[in-house]
Amino acid sequence: MEINFSHRSVLLDECIEALAIRGDGIYVDGTAGGGGHSFEIARRLTTGRLIAIDQDEAAIAAAGARLAPLGERATVVRSNFSEVASVLDSLGIEKIDGILLDLGVSSYQLDTSERGFSYNADAPLDMRMDRRREKSAYTVVNTYSEEQLKQILFTYGEERYAARIAARIAAAREQAPIKTTAELSELIKGAIPAAAREGGHHPAKRSFQAIRIEVNGELDVIAPALKSAVARMNRGGRLAVITFHSLEDRIVKQTFAELASGCVCPKSLPICVCGNEPKLKLIAKKPILPSEAELTENPRSRSAKLRVAEKR
Repeated sequence: MEINFSHRSVLLDECIEALAIRGDGIYVDGTAGGGGHSFEIARRLTTGRLIAIDQDEAAIAAAGARLAPLGERATVVRSNFSEVASVLDSLGIEKIDGILLDLGVSSYQLDTSERGFSYNADAPLDMRMDRRREKSAYTVVNTYSEEQLKQILFTYGEERYAARIAARIAAAREQAPIKTTAELSELIKGAIPAAAREGGHHPAKRSFQAIRIEVNGELDVIAPALKSAVARMNRGGRLAVITFHSLEDRIVKQTFAELASGCVCPKSLPICVCGNEPKLKLIAKKPILPSEAELTENPRSRSAKLRVAEKR
């Protein structure tokens, strides 16, 4: 079956500029998606090479097709970006000159109803970016304790009605398992006071985000992956990361700051005794945001933020 992997590359021009691509450099797109960013990186290479990584089998098929005309300049690998060191080892690559991470869920995943990411469609509860994973949204919703659900919704979704939603889910599943996105969406909607449902985002948006993050372990891998990537970068190499919500952005910002600061000694010590040297230089203290033109063309880019750093 042919897969129509539709995904607009967010902040495309800004990412290409941020990476400062050299024709002979080696680059990694750790979240290749449909291959939009990857293609623009690879086509600027001469003797260089791009490694396009994604954990979603549909993305791998789409990226492979998109990059095929570029021949040996691009290599597509199915993996999670947290495994970048292992991927590079398997390809015999010691150092890279840049890496791009787009941490958002793709339009394909949102718009393909059977993947179970969307609260706007009725589909089996899934939400796995990598369908080789055992844990799905069904697992989280039906087997996690009420307290676990509350913590996930509050922490990952920043949902103020987390306790009410978790209680409603726990009560409903005592009668029968919650199987579909429509069932879950209605339960969430019913748990939120009517006054709080008026205007703004869909009432299930925050909860679906939280469950998706839990299913895919999205936040757990960000900081280790960034540190792993930096360790494999040549001096002057660029690291560009796109985030789509405050939890992701906070982790990226804090990890960049940690790698850029070097010394971790207590401030009470008169001199540095840890010997840590700064590993990154921040290219800009504030994130790069989508232009008005991009926001008009692609409203889903509204929450995107691009942070860029350079290897010292």
